[in-house]
Amino acid sequence: NHIFFKFKTTPGRPKLCAFATCGGYYGHLQVKVDCAERRQSNRSINIDFSYPFRLQQVHFRAPLCEARRHEVYFLDGDMSPAAQFFVMVGVFAFLYSLLATVVYVFYQNAYLRNNRGPLVDFVVTVVFSFMWLVCTCCWAKALSDLKSETNPSQVLRLISACRAPENKCTITQEPRWSRLNTSVVFGFVNLVLWAGNIWFVFKETGWYKSGQRYPTRSASGKRASEMRQRLYSESSFDQPDDFGPQPLRQDSFNQARLDPSVRAESCRGRAVCTRLLWASACLRQL
Repeated sequence: NHIFFKFKTTPGRPKLCAFATCGGYYGHLQVKVDCAERRQSNRSINIDFSYPFRLQQVHFRAPLCEARRHEVYFLDGDMSPAAQFFVMVGVFAFLYSLLATVVYVFYQNAYLRNNRGPLVDFVVTVVFSFMWLVCTCCWAKALSDLKSETNPSQVLRLISACRAPENKCTITQEPRWSRLNTSVVFGFVNLVLWAGNIWFVFKETGWYKSGQRYPTRSASGKRASEMRQRLYSESSFDQPDDFGPQPLRQDSFNQARLDPSVRAESCRGRAVCTRLLWASACLRQL
């Protein structure tokens, strides 16, 4: 139970890191436009985006080198469903781990008293393992699309001034993706931890305990039968030969009635048989 408790409560930090690295992200992209006319040169364009990554709402103003005015551009793409789903699974998994820690520390006897607690824990663990698989894969695909939509070359193609060959556009600052890449790694780490935790939770359920009960009885029955056969085989060497003809058995019986020494030997033989029967009865109870 101590090993099970330690393994069950360890995934709290990876879950916290998973949704913290994704939910608190802030990206910044800066483009410098140098028009052919000196009056419109060295214009910087700042593009900011953050969680939940609704890029269709992100807009920026870029100068038009032909005229003294600006034009508004919007990015393309909506990664909010995958990002919010990933953060939601992380938050709920973290809260469930806290609840499980409280139950294991303060209410462990009530948890193991009947089979309802382990069964609920087993079902919830299986559900969270599947949810981590789905949300991490969806978020990894959304992150790939996010990198593609905010690629500097893709942004430069949106600006009309940068499409003109006489103008010069350069990227002065690119977004850093290390935090979002770390969130995907933590998502797969949580998947491995929760999937591996299924076996430890299953061992606490009544399904595993009922399956272990019958092989134990059969093994004890085998050992008892082997001991009975061994005792019977050893007692057969101590007993007199009973395969002789019937007249000899009758004569030995009459001789035993007359001779006291023979009667004593027969009594000792009965005592040995009584002990053997007692030992076999004890083995049957095992």
